[in-house]
Amino acid sequence: MSSIKKVVLAYSGGLDTSAIVPWLKENYGCEVIAFVADVGQGAEELEGVEEKAIASGASECHIVDLKDEMVSDYIYPTLKTGSIYEGTYLLGTSMARPIIAKAQVEIARKVGADALSHGCTGKGNDQVRFESCFAALAPDLKVIAPWREWDLSSRESLLDYLAERNIPCSASATKIYSRDANAWHISHEGGELEDPWCQPSDQVWTWTNSPEQAPNEAEYVTLNVVEGEVVAVNGESLKPYDCLVKLNDIAAPHGVGRVDIVENRLVGMKSRGCYETPGGTVIMAALQAIDELVLDKSSRKWKEVLGGEFSHLVYDGRWFTPLKDSILAGAESLSKLATGEVVLKLYKGQVTAVQKKSPNSLYSEDFATFGEDDVYDQSHAEGFIRLFSLSSRISALTKK
Repeated sequence: MSSIKKVVLAYSGGLDTSAIVPWLKENYGCEVIAFVADVGQGAEELEGVEEKAIASGASECHIVDLKDEMVSDYIYPTLKTGSIYEGTYLLGTSMARPIIAKAQVEIARKVGADALSHGCTGKGNDQVRFESCFAALAPDLKVIAPWREWDLSSRESLLDYLAERNIPCSASATKIYSRDANAWHISHEGGELEDPWCQPSDQVWTWTNSPEQAPNEAEYVTLNVVEGEVVAVNGESLKPYDCLVKLNDIAAPHGVGRVDIVENRLVGMKSRGCYETPGGTVIMAALQAIDELVLDKSSRKWKEVLGGEFSHLVYDGRWFTPLKDSILAGAESLSKLATGEVVLKLYKGQVTAVQKKSPNSLYSEDFATFGEDDVYDQSHAEGFIRLFSLSSRISALTKK
């Protein structure tokens, strides 16, 4: 007899979690509470989700609005580190997981649950991300991962399972892609993308225009940044979530933010993913432009180290750790200088910072000019070069 009495399931309304609700009840004899995280995936995905959960057998369904908190407390801090996973991926799915896991634990405490469940497969990163967060926040709660336990192995078997129990589901056996959406991005996997030699078809992309479809006229957008945070778009002061939404609307028609990569999953295999991150790509370009002005060489090099480390930390699901606090503290310190204004040009899938200024800028035209100046004595460079290259000189003399 199972000791599990009540379990909170991270529920999306899709095929997998629709099947998990009755499977948990049948195999654990427990009450199932559905938890739905609103992270900006859109009204279409959330429409009717509570009714679906109840129809699947859940006794309750809690929909929690996490959009503002996700952008303010997870995305903006990550941006301050400059994190880009493996040089390309802007961590859209990864950044959403810790806040979803945290909210799921909070619901579990509220309803008195003794277990948590998710619909992640045994091949992906998300199982590690969710369960690492659960371990940090609620080590006393049992975690049930049906994909690692049941004998249902395909979409067809899941559909048959639901049909046998007269549980309605809008999914079909012909689904091609696996997608994950939030306010920051949309990810696409599966189908033709499983072959790295296959160019993504137009049906892969759902948010952004292709460069060929994008307007023939460039659009310019102005971002104001205060201490590493975008606070205004085109002169309009907005809170973080609204900044992101506005930039998504501006950038997506121009085809900005498309990425097609083969990445290293945490579990050891490589996978191919296509990502659309329109507004986020614009924000990252603006923050990089400000850093170019305000960070000296050593500070910028150190931020590259912090960003590289933090990208792996977020990707691997280690948000609730002392290491996260340490890296964010360093990034926060460097971001105190990151205040300024950037004008970006959006054109045919590209975003380029074409104007930038900051009250903390280290750039000085007086020093950098190729014209005549009276602030820099070029003869001083000879002594600097001799000292800078002294070890190489000594090494060469020793070899002689």
